[in-house]
Amino acid sequence: MHTHLKEKNTGTEHAIEIGSRIWWVGYQIPGDELQCNAYLIEHGDQSVLIDPGSALTFDKTLKKIEEVTDFSNIRYFICHHQGPDITSSLNRIDAMVERKDALIVTHWRAATLLKHYALKNLPIWTVDGNDWKLDLGARVLKFIFTPYLHSPGAFCTFDEDSRTLFSSNLFGGFTEEPSFFAEDESYFESMRPFHEHYMPGKEIVQHALLSIEKEEVQMIAPGHGSIIPEELTGYMIEKLKGLECGLYLMAEKDSDVSHLMELDKMIKGFMSALVLYKDFSDIAHYLCSVAKEILPVKALEFYVKREGEENYICFAPENKYHGETVPKVSFITSVIDNTLEVSSKEADYHYDLVTFDREGKTKHALAIPIDTDGHEKLNAAAIFLLRSETEINDEIKELLARMRLPLSVAIEREKLFHMLEADRNEVYEKSKSDPLTGLYTKCYMNDLAGRLLDNHNREAASGVALIMLDVDHFKSVNDKYGHTTGDTVLKSVGEVIFEQVRRVDIPVRYGGEEFAIFLPVHDIYTASMIAERIRKALGELSFGEGEGDEGFKVTMSAGVAVHIQDESMLELINRADKALYSAKESGRNRSCRAR
Repeated sequence: MHTHLKEKNTGTEHAIEIGSRIWWVGYQIPGDELQCNAYLIEHGDQSVLIDPGSALTFDKTLKKIEEVTDFSNIRYFICHHQGPDITSSLNRIDAMVERKDALIVTHWRAATLLKHYALKNLPIWTVDGNDWKLDLGARVLKFIFTPYLHSPGAFCTFDEDSRTLFSSNLFGGFTEEPSFFAEDESYFESMRPFHEHYMPGKEIVQHALLSIEKEEVQMIAPGHGSIIPEELTGYMIEKLKGLECGLYLMAEKDSDVSHLMELDKMIKGFMSALVLYKDFSDIAHYLCSVAKEILPVKALEFYVKREGEENYICFAPENKYHGETVPKVSFITSVIDNTLEVSSKEADYHYDLVTFDREGKTKHALAIPIDTDGHEKLNAAAIFLLRSETEINDEIKELLARMRLPLSVAIEREKLFHMLEADRNEVYEKSKSDPLTGLYTKCYMNDLAGRLLDNHNREAASGVALIMLDVDHFKSVNDKYGHTTGDTVLKSVGEVIFEQVRRVDIPVRYGGEEFAIFLPVHDIYTASMIAERIRKALGELSFGEGEGDEGFKVTMSAGVAVHIQDESMLELINRADKALYSAKESGRNRSCRAR
């Protein structure tokens, strides 16, 4: 690379050589944040023009090309996608080309649209139809498929000679004040909004990055924004791996990127709180702090209508969000008792500004109806107690609309926990807990875990995972040390499980030395983490010490599975059991995930 150009970072009125016989021949339109780059690989009469550009800029590009080589030397015109910012100059090019072997190089998905330019002189050569390589003679270009970024047939071009990646939309950025080369790590902030709203999803971006990482990329020449030099390529790839994308999925009417980014940050923070915090009080306090950024919030309360009863379960700061039964309250009843059809459009959701009297004082509140029973009937409400009246503008409505689903999941989870708390008393009374370990019995599991699975069948967001655990070589413990010591081991297992699980989890002694834990979580990674915590905690304990005995340790194997909607409990248990069997077959003292 010509490093003096990087240091200068100016002078874009002429062609700029950025690598061995690689030239930037684009044009920076004044005041345009979405700068488009065109690149020329000068290779005699086999030269290549990459992303020719817009009809608005082609005169400038052509002038720069002719500073390097004659236009007639260009044989290949690579179009990474069919967007007009890189292809609307094709009619001009088609009229200029005289050589019979000139070709447009693109993917077949783009070709189906480029044909509408009605080109006469330029046939299309597809990368997917030619083994994803183009041999220029002593120089090979390799094509990397990056589907849906941002079009179905999108791809990148990798020059094996210079190790340069022409990345099209990937690694692009919005540059309010154009900088030819990315100067430092701060350029990622120019890339962030471009990818968060332009790319469809994190997993799709990661898939493309894994393909790109297989090459030894030394420089990235994107279709938009600044060129990324070798010392920054690794950093930018790693940062993009962790970036959440698909920002416009959040938008109903709003397309303001900065607003969507701020909204996205709030929602992700709340969703993270649902995963990280064990106690509902922590979730409620976090939600309250988020709401305070846009509302004059004083406190947050939740009310859930009890099934088949006139009373409500109230979760409020006064009861530390543990939930207590309260009689009907007029201002709550007016919100919850109205049977509303929930619209599929979040913009149609209903919010009530309520003024009411409590303890002789006038109070103001924002009441948000929540559905927790399969979207058939609203039976709960979140109440933001306000310090003063306020206007519910579009920004507030959008945030509240996005919070409805996680709120319903959180309330349903806490409602279930409240029911579990009440049922635990009944469990003790009816001896439905295992007397040795204190865990739930297999019989009672069918009722408790069945509710979790039924809820997940109604609502996909209410995920359920299952951990099956088994003490390794437990028979040898009984044979060598006796059943009393064996019972001590099982009791300790129960204690370890209780210490490691959350209040909303359902730990069960499934039979003998086998245990099951049902967890209201969405992903197998969280469940696996909990399984590993239990396994490691048990491995730290010693048994049988005293009276000259050295003592011994035990290990545990685990299988983890995530419930699939409409899957029966038995099917879920069988999948977790198979994963447990795999853990034992592969050496024990480990956990395995079900497929």
